[in-house]
Amino acid sequence: MKPGKGIVLLLSLLLLFTPVVANAEIDPSIKKLDDISDEALQMVKIYRYEDAQKLLKHFEGEFIKTTRRGHLFSMDELRIVTTAHEAALKATAAESTTMDHEERIHKVTRFRLVMDALQSMHQPLWTEMEEPIMTVFNGMKSAAYNGDNEDFYSNLDSFLSLYEVIYPSLRVDVTADRIQQLNARVTYIDQYRPDILNQPTSQAQLDALEADLMNIFDDMTEDEADPSLWWVIISTGSIIIMTLSFVGWKKYQAEMERRRNRMKERKN
Repeated sequence: MKPGKGIVLLLSLLLLFTPVVANAEIDPSIKKLDDISDEALQMVKIYRYEDAQKLLKHFEGEFIKTTRRGHLFSMDELRIVTTAHEAALKATAAESTTMDHEERIHKVTRFRLVMDALQSMHQPLWTEMEEPIMTVFNGMKSAAYNGDNEDFYSNLDSFLSLYEVIYPSLRVDVTADRIQQLNARVTYIDQYRPDILNQPTSQAQLDALEADLMNIFDDMTEDEADPSLWWVIISTGSIIIMTLSFVGWKKYQAEMERRRNRMKERKN
């Protein structure tokens, strides 16, 4: 086989192998649970609460089977999933007549985002909430600096509602110390609303919270290759370099042999 054909064959094999490597770390059972949570959310969106309830109960059975087979989740993750699932069940229950449609969607969305965060390799779904969250936050911040009490309280309540939706997912994907700092700032702004409006030093908490939020979203949404692809990238590069080096060495040896033959011919 010619060296050039050898390179093409190696690259072809690597390209065929790439999808297998990229998905090697995604457990099928977790993907199945994620799909059930998505179906439940779709049912809630079109007011089919009973169907959503059935799906969530089906999820419970599948979740128990999955966790019995092995240690797929940490204890913290189990608590996060259980809490979010219980809230979603309550939101779709027939007796929850006082809960409006938007609140039902929020609670089931929160559960859906948790399941996605557990199985997403990078850029989880909760990062799609960046635009609505930051839009409401900017409205809250602007109202605080302008001393507009009504607008500030309205935007703050909307922000807290959206923050509650992504908070469990943040706990899955973000380190505990960053979550603790973020949550402390949110709690301070909520508890000391009048101070945020009237004291410049307290308003600085808004700037700090904005920076924390932006850093978290940026870290999770930066355009990186899937970590599982780095093995393929490195391996491909290494094989190409080794192959080209081998080809170059063979060419060098052939050229040296030709020169030796010429020198012998001249002597003779």
